[in-house]
Amino acid sequence: MPATDFDTERKYNDDQFTARTVFENKRLKVVLGYFASGQFIPVHAPDSDVTIAVQSGTGVVREETTEHAVEPGDVVVVKAGVARGVKAGNTQLEALLVTAPPPSDAEHEPVREGIRRGEFDP
Repeated sequence: MPATDFDTERKYNDDQFTARTVFENKRLKVVLGYFASGQFIPVHAPDSDVTIAVQSGTGVVREETTEHAVEPGDVVVVKAGVARGVKAGNTQLEALLVTAPPPSDAEHEPVREGIRRGEFDP
């Protein structure tokens, strides 16, 4: 049984958000996400459901054209195929992200491209 916590896994990167994979199999991926102020996962629409549980900080979760303000204790679920993104506000944001099934490498290309361009909504 994998067991860890936000303090143990905490790592920030000056260039982009940090994703620390806690567990992954063919059905499920569990990641701890660490976002410095303003960092983001660009809007993309993989064929997987995602649950985002905010541990600390504030930010927004985009679902199609709606932005949900989030803070500690909030949980947001976005269905598969729906465009989504996560962005830290004026503080660091730490969140648990659970995707089912894990997105494919090809589905993550828009994420990589958005980060390269510095665009939340490419």
